[in-house]
Amino acid sequence: MGNETVPSPLPEPPPVPLSVLDLAQVGSGLTATDALRASVALARLAESRGFSRYWVAEHHSMPGVASSSPAVILAHIAAHTETIRLGSGGVMLPNHAPLVIAEQFGTLEAFAPGRIDLGLGRAPGTDGATAAALRRGDRAEGADDFPRQLAELTRFLDDDFPEGHPYARIHAVPGPVQGSVPGGVQSAARPAIWLLGSSGFSARLAGTLGLPFAFAHHFSAANTIPALDLYRESFRPSEVLAEPYALIGVAALAADEDKDARRQVLSGALAMLRLRTGRPGLIPSPEEAEAYEFGLAEREFVDSWMANVVHGTSDAVREGLDALARRTGADELMLTANGHTPQARLRSYELIADAYGMTAGAVAAG
Repeated sequence: MGNETVPSPLPEPPPVPLSVLDLAQVGSGLTATDALRASVALARLAESRGFSRYWVAEHHSMPGVASSSPAVILAHIAAHTETIRLGSGGVMLPNHAPLVIAEQFGTLEAFAPGRIDLGLGRAPGTDGATAAALRRGDRAEGADDFPRQLAELTRFLDDDFPEGHPYARIHAVPGPVQGSVPGGVQSAARPAIWLLGSSGFSARLAGTLGLPFAFAHHFSAANTIPALDLYRESFRPSEVLAEPYALIGVAALAADEDKDARRQVLSGALAMLRLRTGRPGLIPSPEEAEAYEFGLAEREFVDSWMANVVHGTSDAVREGLDALARRTGADELMLTANGHTPQARLRSYELIADAYGMTAGAVAAG
């Protein structure tokens, strides 16, 4: 027998579906245009490599985050993708009139039928002053009114306000009403509603309503297991789900070398430190982060933050994600890569896809 080359075993696929959460981060020396072009490239990469979803998050008054308008970004992404599910992770419902969100996401559903997720949160996605500016100060509604706002939004999406309701003759368009007028034809699909949260409130509400639930493990890790347990205990089967379905957001960054991953994560940690201490700005470069002189309390915050980011080489990240999936029992992991440059973030998703043998394909910059 000759010297035959034994092929390397193929990587095991991920234990649960993997998805992408994009914050459209703006690094120092870069522009919002750079960040949003990178978002298109990331969505195309995610689609070609077999990630399940691409979501964007609503944030306001943060120079380092260009995702203040999820519906606008998603409309652009829909024009540059074909199969991947697109959604909000999430829209902060107290910031908006439910009818407006029903119209925006009905429009997205018309652009990309069967591909739209409407993830909803009850936090403002910003500081109190900015929240007041968004809500114009003349609306008493807030996070505590979330269940009523959610019910109203769902009624608009389904076009099923009861007779006698003040909104019974108001219709979200595009929407089901177009199928009920003479000559009308309307798709049966509508955006899929998800509830997002970082505590037990949305977990219990999602379970009670039989909706899928997304938990923000990436910034509330200590609450992950209790919230998921509460969601599963509270779950009631619905027309949407027969069994609970829980996704968790995970901060994860892979690089070709461990030291490079740590430098990118340190940049993200410094940006978060500045945000939490009322000094929001652009994502600092690794050089700036390494040169920063952390105080004792600042170092404790950064070390704690970095400990919750799955980072390192692709093998190390794979091991961390596998362990997290086992520990939480999550049905899906949604990965967010916090780094200074678009190139670092795109490379991270490529390496993670490679580690799991997820299908490769050509991705053009948008």
